[in-house]
Amino acid sequence: MNIKRLGILTGGGDCPGLNPVIRAVTRRAIQAGISVVGIRNGWKGLITAEIIPLDLQSVSGILPKGGTILGTSRTNPYKHPEDLARVKENLVKLQLDVLIAIGGEDTLGVATKLSKEGVNIIGVPKTIDNDLSATDFTFGFDTAVNIAMEAIDRLHTTAESHHRIMVAEVMGRHAGWIATYAGIAGGADVILIPEEPIDIDAVCDIIKKRHSRGKDFSIVVVAEGATFKEGSNISTEEKLDEFGHVRLGGIGQILSGLIEQRTGFETRVTVLGHIQRGGSPTAFDRVLGTRFGVKAIELVLEGRFGQMVSLQGNKIAAVPIEQGTGTLKTVDPQLYQLAKTFFG
Repeated sequence: MNIKRLGILTGGGDCPGLNPVIRAVTRRAIQAGISVVGIRNGWKGLITAEIIPLDLQSVSGILPKGGTILGTSRTNPYKHPEDLARVKENLVKLQLDVLIAIGGEDTLGVATKLSKEGVNIIGVPKTIDNDLSATDFTFGFDTAVNIAMEAIDRLHTTAESHHRIMVAEVMGRHAGWIATYAGIAGGADVILIPEEPIDIDAVCDIIKKRHSRGKDFSIVVVAEGATFKEGSNISTEEKLDEFGHVRLGGIGQILSGLIEQRTGFETRVTVLGHIQRGGSPTAFDRVLGTRFGVKAIELVLEGRFGQMVSLQGNKIAAVPIEQGTGTLKTVDPQLYQLAKTFFG
């Protein structure tokens, strides 16, 4: 088909690397004679028909910039029938031949449904949690890991100076990729992830044994989605977002209190939160985002709609969007076993 005009949106949580994708999509599309418009604030922008034109000038200089110049939201058009109707109407009204959706599990879940209803869509996987299937890595993850690693490095010096236990809470709702990678790279003494329920007795035993060897400080890294044995997720509020998720947080504070109570060692907690999402993307994420963006347009030119770009080994491939969202990619047990080698 003759593609004349395409739209691009970013949905869900922001992360470093989104702007490199937007830049690459725009530049490669223009080279192919396709005009590009940016849809503001994710799926919400398709409901309200809020767009901005994208050209070489508008994407100039955004490569090193974090976040997304298009804005984002956690809007779910499938939650309200009238919103879904507006999305479909506006795709026609805005004369969009193709839609490129950049996002994680929720954003690409919507893209999968629209694709099955006949909308021409290409997916680009994004999440700092690195928990999307069918791709080895997602952009934003490497930057988040480096931010968390640097924080752990800094916690080491103050922990050693004050002879304290330092608990670092990092992001990771269902998968502990950030905690595992940053914990290994930062030399953490205990790493706790959602895939393996927390045994508080085992954690305290590790810390006590370190102290018995003369190590009077310890670093504990915990993912926000980690749970205690026979427990549930710790959340800051009961309210759900439009995709049914609660806002997680607080596991670090609870863990800190239990460790101090059971060991008698002074314990402090640091919650990295949205610091992990902010700032300039690493070189890896800039290059990966650029490769994803260019590949997305190649798929458009080939008419391969309903596909998602994917990193497999060192190659950029394409898989059906639904493969990326069907099941979450959790931490490889062998990798976590490697991390355990250094516990304590």
